[in-house]
Amino acid sequence: MARYTDANCRLCRREGQKLFLKGERCYSAKCALEKRNYAPGQHGQSRKKVSEYGLQLREKQKAKRFYGLQEKQFRNLFDKAARKQGKTGENMLILLETRLDNVVYRLGFASSRKEARQLVVHGHFTVNGKKATAPAMELKAGDVVKVKEKSTNSPKFKEVKDMAITVPSWMSVDVEKLEGKVVSVPTREEIDTPVAEHLIVELYSK
Repeated sequence: MARYTDANCRLCRREGQKLFLKGERCYSAKCALEKRNYAPGQHGQSRKKVSEYGLQLREKQKAKRFYGLQEKQFRNLFDKAARKQGKTGENMLILLETRLDNVVYRLGFASSRKEARQLVVHGHFTVNGKKATAPAMELKAGDVVKVKEKSTNSPKFKEVKDMAITVPSWMSVDVEKLEGKVVSVPTREEIDTPVAEHLIVELYSK
């Protein structure tokens, strides 16, 4: 499977805002966007008039990079959202939020979605008591995500136990048990991702 191997900070600079791809570094003075708040490349500091298509494309790229998906993955997810009842844009964000890797990140068990994806692939979590290694697994209301017993003694998860974790209103977490639950499917109001989903719908509708 294809994956992005260049510097993650270039993605934040290209979109002009923090995508929180590098965990704690994004909150510190070391953040590349704090030092160079302009697009990468030779012409990064030049001002350009952005077309309507350009705005739509940038919004799609931002959402794709925010959640760490490749182009084909993102398009397939959008098509799935379009087949569901309701607003396509909102369905798309809900599908993105309820991916296993994103839920692990939201529960505070990983410092970034990239790290969450790696932890899932390496088999550190169970969903409803069964081992889960697919980052794209779609979770439903009532699903319980837990760190595997064998993984609880690793330095990574011992560190998590000492953290004060705040989770979105649509999920709950028991840090001591290293366990979280999807209480309900999130609504658009409960998703704080700074994405104008209607622009993505307009782009794919052309």
